[in-house]
Amino acid sequence: MRIVADDTTGARSATVSPATSSQEVAGRAQARPAAPAPASRRRSSSARQRLEILFFVSPALLVFLFFVVWPVIKAVQFSVYRWKGYGPLVDFVGLKNYASVLQNEVFTDAFRHNITIAVLSIAIQLPLGLAIALLLNRKMWGQGMLRTIIFVPYVLAEVIAGVVWFQLLQPEYGVIDTILGAVGIQGPEQGWLGTPEVALYTVIAVLTWKYLGLAVILFLAGLQGVPDELYEAASIDGATWWQVQRKITIPLLGPTMRTWAFLSMIGSLQLFDMVWILTGGGPANSTTTMATFLVTEGTKRSNYGIASAASVILFVVALVLALLYQFFVLRRDLHDEPRSSRKKARR
Repeated sequence: MRIVADDTTGARSATVSPATSSQEVAGRAQARPAAPAPASRRRSSSARQRLEILFFVSPALLVFLFFVVWPVIKAVQFSVYRWKGYGPLVDFVGLKNYASVLQNEVFTDAFRHNITIAVLSIAIQLPLGLAIALLLNRKMWGQGMLRTIIFVPYVLAEVIAGVVWFQLLQPEYGVIDTILGAVGIQGPEQGWLGTPEVALYTVIAVLTWKYLGLAVILFLAGLQGVPDELYEAASIDGATWWQVQRKITIPLLGPTMRTWAFLSMIGSLQLFDMVWILTGGGPANSTTTMATFLVTEGTKRSNYGIASAASVILFVVALVLALLYQFFVLRRDLHDEPRSSRKKARR
């Protein structure tokens, strides 16, 4: 930059050399610190962000409050009254409804049935779904068609699936007894759904057919995240197929399997529709669940106080088991994350 003096006025003017003007301007721009935004502008920007978040979240929040929180509050209110479903709430009984539910043998059997369904569903669907997922993860002819066939039962509505299986399991004209009779297997005289000793396990078999597709799809999605380099390194080291699955596939698929098991457990505790269609809780309450118990007490016997108490107990049981599962099982997935990713999340 050259300084040129004006002979007439004595003023000095600065002219910028074309070769160095851009560099000097860039240097001055970098050296000059950016002026901090005014506090009022920062507050207005923060307030605008809060309003935007509230605008987009408020519809879902209103739906959650109206359809989840409010029914829970009303259920707790009804559970401390003896109420037949009409008229004002005047007969306050306190915790007697809860004591009546917990002392009811049908409800305790229903709780045991829910636990049995949860345990057997995980014990059956986990290895079976993992085996099918490993098979369908390999390149083969008709791979997409096989995946679709496996997932179709899960897409069907529970009502449709329940009605179809109810017809298939009828002892007089059901296809299942006809097929089993052709191979020399005789079904129960009162049918698979009419015999108390086998009715619950029949329901579990139908549930396995219905929800196995979800486990397979989730496991297939988890398998896509396993790096191929690990399999190549294992093959170079001479590892067998079982060693590869035991040392690489199953450990890396652990978070997916634990998440699926959580969904299966919660669904088993809240099971209603399939049991209601297949057996209605019978025969002799051999397939009753906590959900069918409270619906029967409320709609058929008009004991809405008892039904509300049972619903609150079901809610508490599901909530406690969910929290325990997240604390003792799902918590390890958070601890297994790289520290760098957790630091970025905190930032």
